[in-house]
Amino acid sequence: MNAKKQLAPVTAFIDGRQLPASGQGFVFTPSGVEGLVFDIDESSLEVVAAAVESAHEAFVVRRQASLIDRMELLDLLEGTLAEEASELADLISCDVGKPIRIARGEVVRGQQFVRACRDAVSQLGGEVVPVDAARGGVGRFGYTRRFPFGVVAAITPFNAPINLLLQKMAPALAAGNTVVAKPAPPATRVALHLARALTANGLAPGVFNVLTGDRAAAVGLASHPRASVVSFTGGVTAGENLLRYTGVRKFVSELGSNAANIVLADADIGEAAAKIAAAAFEASGQQCISAQRIIVERPVYDAFLERFLAAARTLNVGAVDDEATDIGPMVSSQAADRVQSLCEDAVAAGARYLLPFQRKQRTVHPVILADLPAHARLWSEEVFGPVAIVVAADDADHALRLANDSIFGLQGAVFTRDLKAAFRFSEEFDVGSLWINEASRFRLDMYPFGGMKQSGVGREGVKYAIEELTQLKFTGINWR
Repeated sequence: MNAKKQLAPVTAFIDGRQLPASGQGFVFTPSGVEGLVFDIDESSLEVVAAAVESAHEAFVVRRQASLIDRMELLDLLEGTLAEEASELADLISCDVGKPIRIARGEVVRGQQFVRACRDAVSQLGGEVVPVDAARGGVGRFGYTRRFPFGVVAAITPFNAPINLLLQKMAPALAAGNTVVAKPAPPATRVALHLARALTANGLAPGVFNVLTGDRAAAVGLASHPRASVVSFTGGVTAGENLLRYTGVRKFVSELGSNAANIVLADADIGEAAAKIAAAAFEASGQQCISAQRIIVERPVYDAFLERFLAAARTLNVGAVDDEATDIGPMVSSQAADRVQSLCEDAVAAGARYLLPFQRKQRTVHPVILADLPAHARLWSEEVFGPVAIVVAADDADHALRLANDSIFGLQGAVFTRDLKAAFRFSEEFDVGSLWINEASRFRLDMYPFGGMKQSGVGREGVKYAIEELTQLKFTGINWR
């Protein structure tokens, strides 16, 4: 067996400096590059408190920052991302196992998102409230403005280390807050690299601090009373746990999904199959809105299956450093084990493979299952892997019932040429966002993104995220 290369310990970055290793933590093995290993410090409660207090002090200094000051801060962030793009993409690919082409695209999207936040904050305003609509308001003037909360705790997942960090960080800074991030372990080196680069480029100490560790550090951060907002992306169980520690403070969350993609009989079947295959399997299906449940009207079921199988077979499974790779390794062996367990449960329950389960170490090839009974775990749980279930529906009503048969409601998709059907599903499909003739993994950052049911509370997406991370204040003036 080849000896693994031990990298430097990964420790918290607070107040513009890297902390020394405490020796309290765990070993992490990157997914994308064989033979590497490093220790990740578990930030203690004392370290968590230091990070939050540092961010609070930085907020006190800059709480009156003008909009132009905030815009210039976002310029700094965007410029740093551009300078560090290659290194950030390499870290994403190494630590998470994301194919390098897709990792580079993630960094570019992050730059675009920061620029959009910069543009949006220039329009951040309030409104005049017509207080004289009440007799007691005559002779008085009322208006609202948005103010920052203070310290935003950003607890982020592994699957998009730079994008999902920036989805919280950029709007928080645009709103005038400071940020303490606690990334998932595989996403930690990406966040730390960005923090160091920003500091080298002139970011004031404390504006962006990064904690390291796993659950204990996340709970410690959510528990700290000076963390005025907790913004979390992750699983339902973890979200419910963090919410208990957040208490009455604001909690914004994007949680689980098992996204339904509906193909009606009048749809362009070839287009639907190609788009849904990419949405189900690229990046190993490790996206919250990856296509999981494919619901197809019975008259086109066989034709769709033929094209869907063909589209899935065109995707390249390979090494993360190969530009042609669409599907690389999953983030960990444990993640691959869970996908395998869910597939085995489905087959035991009566499902059959159309594309069989194949695995080599952490890499799982695309899997397609049919005839899945509703009591199988794959119908109700989030697989978070390259697995798609194809189900026949008798008609549009049946398809809608199947799609809504879920505790989740993040983002869905419907393929149809019928405008009436599109509006009908917009009204009755219980998801926070819906795409017609795009698959469920299609996302643009300017629209409000968030869930219904157990898929979360609050919305992300440029101005909507900025508004979530500000508090509205009313001022009334008796001018007579």
